[in-house]
Amino acid sequence: MHASAPSLDLLATAVVLLDAARHIRYLNAAAENLFGLPARNALDRTLSALVHPCPELERAVEIALKEGMSFVEHHLALEVGELTLTLNVTVTPVEEGKGGVVLEFHPAGNGVRIAREEQALAQAQTVQWLLRQLAHEIRNPLGGIRGAAQLLEAELSGAEWSEYTQVIIQEANRLQNLLDRWLAPARRPEIRPLNVHEVLERVRNLLLAEYPQLAIRRDYDVSLPEVRGDLEQLIQAVLNIARNAAQAVEGQGEIILRSRAVRQITLAMKRWRLAVRVDVIDHGPGIPPEMQDKIFFPLVSGREGGSGVGLTLAQSLIQRHEGVIHVVSEPGNTCFSIYLPVQETGARHQVSG
Repeated sequence: MHASAPSLDLLATAVVLLDAARHIRYLNAAAENLFGLPARNALDRTLSALVHPCPELERAVEIALKEGMSFVEHHLALEVGELTLTLNVTVTPVEEGKGGVVLEFHPAGNGVRIAREEQALAQAQTVQWLLRQLAHEIRNPLGGIRGAAQLLEAELSGAEWSEYTQVIIQEANRLQNLLDRWLAPARRPEIRPLNVHEVLERVRNLLLAEYPQLAIRRDYDVSLPEVRGDLEQLIQAVLNIARNAAQAVEGQGEIILRSRAVRQITLAMKRWRLAVRVDVIDHGPGIPPEMQDKIFFPLVSGREGGSGVGLTLAQSLIQRHEGVIHVVSEPGNTCFSIYLPVQETGARHQVSG
């Protein structure tokens, strides 16, 4: 079993080996990614180190161990950390040695989810490009309107006229600020090696200054390698997401900032040996199902008074770092996951098909 470990690390399927005493003997890279736990921290522990106790899964393991029968559970809801994942699980007895079982975890409907994410990513990139073109076209006439209002205010006397010109100038300024925010990601990133926890700590300090009653729990993997990126742009991207989380709990609940390593992952059609995942988790009301495919589109906001710009900018900034953002949301639990590649020489290749 261990001799084939390198080949198992190349599989997209999460594989876990339990011995006859139900202790973990092996996890492949996909299992580390799925359960958010490095293999070195899982070995010799029970399955509860990966998932919360699940009667259906325990029964399948029991049957495989005692009766030597394979067992398949479809659409099994497993609690992994703060998330509930719907997985298909295959449990197969091991014939050699002292026995044990191999567990294979497949995301239910994974192919459909990946296709939907790729389509949403392409749509978002197109919309962002059109939005930037539109913003450029609006800027010039908007500047003319603002300048004309200022000249008109200088020429006219009386408070009644000044009130009207001030409305024009203030609204023009507001639109200009909105356009500036749309166009902000166009700046070329100033790339350097950085520790992702430097980003998270800056975001944490900014949030606590804005929401003093907010509780922020840190769950960091301090052994993570450095990524290459623009510090200020990454701070802005994570802050936009974290601020949404803080607003979801009305500035008084708890949000979680978590970091993990991810191995053998495809990001934006490129395969990477190693990436860093940053999770921003809140226990607010969640994102309505009908909005979940649209939240990264400009001007789409689930919050009254929201501009619908923050998540669009976050996605654009992360894309400029060759990363992606995934979101899983249900009432009481929303997790935005930011994936950033660890850029090593020869660490990636284009994915065909």
